[in-house]
Amino acid sequence: MDARVNAPKSITPANDPAPRPTREEAEAAVRTLIAWAGDDPRREGLLDTPARVTKAYGELFAGYDLSAKDVLSKTFKEVGGYDDLVLVKGIPFYAHCEHHMVPFFGKAHIAYLPHDGVVGLSKLARLVEVYARRLQTQETMTAQIIDAINENLGPRGAAVMLEAEHMCMTMRGVRAHDVKTVTHRFTGVFAEDRVEQDRFFAMVR
Repeated sequence: MDARVNAPKSITPANDPAPRPTREEAEAAVRTLIAWAGDDPRREGLLDTPARVTKAYGELFAGYDLSAKDVLSKTFKEVGGYDDLVLVKGIPFYAHCEHHMVPFFGKAHIAYLPHDGVVGLSKLARLVEVYARRLQTQETMTAQIIDAINENLGPRGAAVMLEAEHMCMTMRGVRAHDVKTVTHRFTGVFAEDRVEQDRFFAMVR
């Protein structure tokens, strides 16, 4: 069962983000959540959990310290005149839903038509990491990835599709299993030409 959603065309970031708490404050917050859940943060098995969770969050949400501009800063112009579609498909990602802070995970497919050079293929996978390792919605993440490609590479067109399973639907709430959400967005030639859209879908599948 699939749900397909067109991603929003623009995302407005928070203008005045809250200051980042200290590690000690973060660990205290974890202790509070453990107690609220009904357990005792002072028992042996949980004594080091606040420190472990804080360390894990530093990795899981490392995207806040990464920049799409830095990731896509280097391009290559010596490509033998190649100007057709570049597609990197099946990029795995793990993100966290901003509504419940539980994981959603899946694969990203990214394509673009070069205008003035190409970017290293691994950089597209790194770009996905920039936005996956943040509190997210799938729709927002789709829009952020394609906006970053357009702003930093200036391609003739770009296409992004995300397919993901959301744990907020499978382990809580409706508890619907084996459900995938599909989001996609096209810009430039891909948005204007249905043939290019069909070619993208065919190559992804």
